[in-house]
Order: sequence, then C-alpha cells, then structure tokens
Amino acid sequence: MPTVKYLLMMNHAGKGSYELASWPRKDIQAHIAFMMNFAKKLGASGELVAAEGLAGPDQARRVRAGADGRPITDGVFAETKEFLVGYWMVDVESPERAYEIAAEASAAPGRDGVPLNMPIEVRQVMSAPPPDLMP
Repeated sequence: MPTVKYLLMMNHAGKGSYELASWPRKDIQAHIAFMMNFAKKLGASGELVAAEGLAGPDQARRVRAGADGRPITDGVFAETKEFLVGYWMVDVESPERAYEIAAEASAAPGRDGVPLNMPIEVRQVMSAPPPDLMP
C-alpha cells in the first residue's frame, strides 16, 4: 500500500513559554521519557521520518528579505501565546493512521501525570507541486 508523509505539529496552548520548567522534576522526566519512547516506537514501526523539539519563542526570529536581499529580522517573541514546540514527520498508509499517532502524542503526560491533550496539527506533506501549475 502506498504511503504518504504527514507533518504533526505540536502546539503549546500558551501558559508561558516555559510552563514545563515549573513542573516537578519527576513530571518533566516522565514527559521526556514518554517522548523518547514514542519516537523509538515510531522508528521501530518504520513510520518515523523525523522528529524534533524546538527552542522557545524567546529565541525565535522572523526573517524576510529586504529590498537589497539582505535579511530583515523581527523578534524575539517571548510574549507569544501559542507556538510550535516540536514536530514529527511520519510516513503512513492513511490519514487515519496519522491522526492516531497525533492523538497518542497529544496524550503525553504533564504535571502529576495528567495527559496534556495538546492540540496536534496534522498536515499532509506535498510530494510535488500540483501538475497544472508545473512550468
């Protein structure tokens, strides 16, 4: 069966950039252990293409080209309410499988082991531009 790549983006709902840092150490370690085991499980199934956590918005810059082509930067974004904290790229047989993986990631343990139920945005990775737009 053919497979399709999906990007699963984990967004932080916005209770401060480093909410996780305020958790008890055992809860942070449980969360990290969940994420590491989750990546191993996806790797073992052959569905994981890539996964990374991202630095906080206090280290982010938005960049665009100026009139001379040189970069113009904006940021930091320490006050951002919602932001991308990490992603997985998976290669699966159906969108339903991508949704199942996203739901499992969403239930990562938070403070006191309570599932975070974070929103995970699932988007198909385009394999090529639309044929009618090709040059």
